[in-house]
Amino acid sequence: MNSLNLKKIFTVAFCLSLVYALPFFLQGNQVAAKDVKRIDQSAYQAMRWRCIGPYRGGRVTAVTGIPSMPYTYYFGSCGGGVWKTEDGGMNWRPVSDGYFKTGSVGAVAVSEWDPNVVYVGMGEAPIRGNVSHGDGMYKSLDGGKTWKHIGLGDTRQISRVRIHPRNPDLVYVAALGHVYGPNMQRGVFRSKDGGQTWEKVLYVSEKAGAIDLILDPFNPRVIYAAFWSAHRTPYSLVSGGPGSGLYKSTDSGDTWKELTHNTGMPKGVLGKIGVAVSGARQDRVWAIVEAEKGGVFLSDNGGETWMKVNSDRNLRQRAWYYSRIYADPQNPNEVYVLNTGLYRSLDGGRTFSYIRTPHGDNHDLWIDPNNPDRMINSNDGGANVTYNGGISWTPQDNQPTAQFYHVAADDQFPYWVYGAQQDNSTVRIASRTTESGIGPKYWHSVGGGESGHVVPKQDNPDIVYAGSYGGLITRWDYKTRETRAINPWPENPMGWGAKDLKYRFQWTAPILVSRFNSNVLYHAAQVLFKSTDEGHSWKVISPDLTTNDKSKQNKSGGPITKDDTSVEYYCTIFALAESVYDPD
Repeated sequence: MNSLNLKKIFTVAFCLSLVYALPFFLQGNQVAAKDVKRIDQSAYQAMRWRCIGPYRGGRVTAVTGIPSMPYTYYFGSCGGGVWKTEDGGMNWRPVSDGYFKTGSVGAVAVSEWDPNVVYVGMGEAPIRGNVSHGDGMYKSLDGGKTWKHIGLGDTRQISRVRIHPRNPDLVYVAALGHVYGPNMQRGVFRSKDGGQTWEKVLYVSEKAGAIDLILDPFNPRVIYAAFWSAHRTPYSLVSGGPGSGLYKSTDSGDTWKELTHNTGMPKGVLGKIGVAVSGARQDRVWAIVEAEKGGVFLSDNGGETWMKVNSDRNLRQRAWYYSRIYADPQNPNEVYVLNTGLYRSLDGGRTFSYIRTPHGDNHDLWIDPNNPDRMINSNDGGANVTYNGGISWTPQDNQPTAQFYHVAADDQFPYWVYGAQQDNSTVRIASRTTESGIGPKYWHSVGGGESGHVVPKQDNPDIVYAGSYGGLITRWDYKTRETRAINPWPENPMGWGAKDLKYRFQWTAPILVSRFNSNVLYHAAQVLFKSTDEGHSWKVISPDLTTNDKSKQNKSGGPITKDDTSVEYYCTIFALAESVYDPD
């Protein structure tokens, strides 16, 4: 496997330095800061990095294929750059390492006219609370072997890149813009010279950006663009407001007309919108719209009038994270909607059936215009290819792009490494084995969940404490494979605002095992909890240590769809540390 770009934080699945000096970093054996400064830094010069796994995929929000090359695909991960396969998804390799300055990819597009031309927009568009931003556009002229940055550096989050089917120099970019504040470099951008220069051809406001973009397969001069008013603070998410809307151009982006207020579209506040255009029936357009009375809408006259065909909550739940829709290129009645599941309709969107994918939380789909049974899908577990319309998919354990929140190691030899993978499980994995590699039999889930700290007991690494959102902590025993919940408070906070809870546990609330007594545990909400019996019982040992600002503890989400998962819980304790000298 090629060496991975070490600047991509939280990615590429535990590509940790397997060095003989690792005990300096072990919990329970930390060296005081003043002692660390005395270490001869030249001792680290001979260290090398290697990937120890796990090789399962992480979150992917951008995929594409090539009509003329049935075994070649690209995906853009949320933390690991761009990857390419030339054997139909059986093996993937990173192609952007050493060229990209950021790791989060929002869009990937390959020219149909010249497949050597690849454009990549940086910064994922599903704006999670732990979202990473990008740095604009990159371009390759040799199928991903080399890359050049081509501008739009302040767009931060790019949701779509579209290339004219017969002119690889004519490219369009949908830029969402800054997540945490207003900015001007957002909207729809066009380049007529392959990215040397850009012009902003559609702009709504400094608070609303482009979230979807598609060229009409019958006439690439016809373009549809969806805009989304959305922003975050550290304690809230807003999806919807002035600026959200759907637009159409019939002159390659020179002028635009808003379709949002046309007959049949939902009234009131609009949120995230996805748009798809049929390649089998001219002027047939679908939109999935976040609104109080939202759902899937169909137009058979290029957006002049609309009809709601479906309002199923399965298609539009948690709209800010999904809201993607795709038209089959050959069947005028076939349309796909991506959400927690992948859904397909054969009757124009009136009814949908579920298609099983290797992982949930689906974000992107590419369908071969010549063979619609050939697709590549992306989700929170990676990218997967099908050649039979979704009956079977290629695996995701061949693309080490996982996002990890924290890393820990134990004190056995060889040592094991621990972490929690976003949208997957916790894992512990051997740092080395006596076999030819570190395969899946050396990976163990150790309880807890996707977002928590994972802490091995320092004098008995067979015992592991693992956390998750909601204040969950589990105690996992390797010998018995028993997992037992030991969280200090049993309340499930899902759906609640922070100010309505007794204890405000953050999404990735800290766990600490005392270096002086491994039976002593600490956990934190807005107060500090302590257990002296391995989590069998807990007591609160501090007052509220936060500012307790009630104005920053309201329900998150809205104004249309609420989203309280504890990511936005504020006035909480984020980190804990214990004195290396005094156990009290």
